[in-house]
Amino acid sequence: MKRILIFFCLVFFIAGMTSAQVSRGGTLYVAVKTVTLKSSTGFFASNKGVLNYSDRVTVLQVSGKFVEVRSAENSSLTGWTASANLSAKQIVSGNTASVSARETALAGKGFNQEVEDIYKTQGNLNYADVDRTEAVMVSEADLKRFLEEGHLFMGDN
Repeated sequence: MKRILIFFCLVFFIAGMTSAQVSRGGTLYVAVKTVTLKSSTGFFASNKGVLNYSDRVTVLQVSGKFVEVRSAENSSLTGWTASANLSAKQIVSGNTASVSARETALAGKGFNQEVEDIYKTQGNLNYADVDRTEAVMVSEADLKRFLEEGHLFMGDN
């Protein structure tokens, strides 16, 4: 019983810390290469604009895992994005000429050259297939048509 109580206290503490980071009026930073702000939380909602890695935003409201934000650089640019695209820690982009966007994204996930070298020495990993898969791009229009023709659930609109 004591373990269960400690577990729930820990869960509530972590949840409280997470919600404290994403609260109305708070400042967050874009933690991905680019993020498209949407008019609502739906995947197929209209696009309102794009923010780039390390851009600063102010939280307007929170709805589940989505956050409505306003750009610090352009106060007329507001929209919704997943909270996973944002970080409470200030991001310093530094000299982007020496680092590729791919390296920046991987570093944000804790993957760097040292980690990649370790993976390479431990087995026969096929990075060419991963690179090919990452290069596949599907437009929103094609995705929407695929879902409609397959009578699949399209999520919130």
